[in-house]
Amino acid sequence: MPLVTPLSEDHDLETKELATFFNETLGFCPNSVLTMQRRPAISKAFINLNKAVMANEGRVTSALKRLIAWVSSNATGCRYCQAHAIRAAERYGAEQEQLDNIWEYKTHSAFSAAERAALDFSLAASLVPNTVDETIKTELYKYWDEGEIVEMLGVISLFGYLNRWNDSMGTTVEEGAIDSGEKYLGKHGWEKGKHI
Repeated sequence: MPLVTPLSEDHDLETKELATFFNETLGFCPNSVLTMQRRPAISKAFINLNKAVMANEGRVTSALKRLIAWVSSNATGCRYCQAHAIRAAERYGAEQEQLDNIWEYKTHSAFSAAERAALDFSLAASLVPNTVDETIKTELYKYWDEGEIVEMLGVISLFGYLNRWNDSMGTTVEEGAIDSGEKYLGKHGWEKGKHI
């Protein structure tokens, strides 16, 4: 049971209008946003930050951003965000082979060296204590420029917030996210956990 009950989508009309963004990314308005709107300034600021961070600015594709989000969420253990990130990766055109093998990104041929560097960065930046070091930096700079690294860390940081929010709230995971979680992550033990 969630720590705080989500409100109706109609509770705050400004949030509702901004939240149409999630109809594209997920196919529904997340329960996390419906909870945040108990303080509409938070829900509106969050949605605007999410839109800015996830905007496609170039080579860090929308699909890669969602895979970065999944690695971050997997590192922190938030099952709600794991399901959301893999669903969004699917909806934003991640290759089937990447979706099926995200757990093996370090070695699987579906991932390029540049993608591995980005995903390793996500893992290192999401751990506590943080393990971003010279090796991570060297690998990043082989493939990505500073603006692209900022984009990646924006995703990692956004999901740092979401992982804390949803795991602490015990946010109820939505049916569409459950479907994607079970499809791509279930074979490795993903389950709803506290997010029922």
